[in-house]
Amino acid sequence: MSVVRTAPLLVLLMSGALSFGAQAQPRVAPRPAPPPGPAVSPLDRTIRVEGMGEVKVAPDEAFIDLALETLAPTAKAAAEENARKMDKVIAALVQAGIPRKEIETRNYSVFPEYQPQPRPEEAPKLRGYRVSNQVEVHVRELSRVGTLLDTALGAGANRVDSVRFGLSKPEVVQGDALRNAVERARQSAQVLATALGVKLGPVLDASTVSEPPRPLPMAARFEMARAGSAADVTTPIQPEEQTVTARVTLIFAIEGR
Repeated sequence: MSVVRTAPLLVLLMSGALSFGAQAQPRVAPRPAPPPGPAVSPLDRTIRVEGMGEVKVAPDEAFIDLALETLAPTAKAAAEENARKMDKVIAALVQAGIPRKEIETRNYSVFPEYQPQPRPEEAPKLRGYRVSNQVEVHVRELSRVGTLLDTALGAGANRVDSVRFGLSKPEVVQGDALRNAVERARQSAQVLATALGVKLGPVLDASTVSEPPRPLPMAARFEMARAGSAADVTTPIQPEEQTVTARVTLIFAIEGR
């Protein structure tokens, strides 16, 4: 009688264990769909090329860095003398046709100046204080650069730090350089495809880096008018061409398999 009563209980326990085991299985979440678009992967059949375009153009503006230095026994005296002389220089430039807003202060400094030491053990002796005032003059008519230099020097400026040339609208030239770079890159891709015996497909990706022209100091490119020279002699200035470059990277598909 005992054997007959325990058999159904054993079968019921085994059935419950099987049911519990089936419910404990983990569920796997579906993977998200890849983003649309022709993504470029290392397994794709592509041709990657780079191209550089360069455009040279004549500048249409100039920047003159003028300075006036004064030396006096005290800092106050040097600063006052410098202010009087610089006002005279700025007035002469304005009278020559340069708007006052095109003349900006670039640097102003006051520092002590000492006499040379005859012996190393001797203490340095103060010679006075030197004041330096530097202004930048924006010139839009390049043919007047030499005349304006002579005007500033004649009015009291005693230092010309640099003459720089630039472009007022560099974005126009940058577009030409970029188109040139794309054309060169496309030509390189076609040469590669022909050499490999494949057919060049559409562009899958493109990137670019444009380099605007950088005005360079041109202080060594002109000759200062000598003191005592004829009044009709003008300082000769030769503007330097501006070079604008652009680089592109193109990735082309290879058609067919």
